[in-house]
Amino acid sequence: MATSLDLQEQEQLDAVKAFWNRYGNLITWVLVLVLGGFAAWNGWQWYQRDQAARAGALYDELDRAATAGDVEKATRAFADLRQRHGGTAWATQGGLLVAKVQFDKGKADDARASLAWVAEHAKDAAIGTVARLRLAALQAEAKQYDEAMKTLEAAKAEGFEALVADRKGDVLMLQGRRDEARNAWTVAYAAMSDKVEYRRLVEAKLAALGTPAAAASAAPVSSAPSAAAPAGRAASTAASAAAAASK
Repeated sequence: MATSLDLQEQEQLDAVKAFWNRYGNLITWVLVLVLGGFAAWNGWQWYQRDQAARAGALYDELDRAATAGDVEKATRAFADLRQRHGGTAWATQGGLLVAKVQFDKGKADDARASLAWVAEHAKDAAIGTVARLRLAALQAEAKQYDEAMKTLEAAKAEGFEALVADRKGDVLMLQGRRDEARNAWTVAYAAMSDKVEYRRLVEAKLAALGTPAAAASAAPVSSAPSAAAPAGRAASTAASAAAAASK
């Protein structure tokens, strides 16, 4: 009986050896790949957390400079943030922040450049659209009307349609294109909820053109123009366009 058991154990051992000789290398490589992948995933997660922490620290530095009104320091901090962590949300948020400081300090060219960078690199469509709305206002103030309309055409984040139409109306009014501005503002007014306070401002713009809000709501309108024609005379909405850019 003992001899039979020994033979059985030997057969099992031989079977294991044969299996390992046939599949051992494959099993080893599979384990290496699995464990290596797990280690790489952990390493990537650590790297992402480390980069986010570093980006957050640079943003805090930018925020402190912005709060103090130090445009030079804020601009340098944004340059570092953009260069080292340009793919993070911190960088695009920092671009919006530094653009406001630059605009407030009279550096409109720098503000336009910062907003253009955010518009191009933002991974979040809403952030990109906010940047384009502000950029279009600054372009309109600089009488770059064609550029402003092109910027607004690229502002396509869902839920911003009314604000984009409103800004198009501002640009058109600056060109003296009153009828087209009225049409754009009517689109904006109709698209906004009556609970949105900003709707009152659009209503005031329409009233200034002799169009009561009730009439604007009832009138059929086409979509806001998609391209700017040659610039005409400026209207009195320049101040509101510039102010909106800093919001």
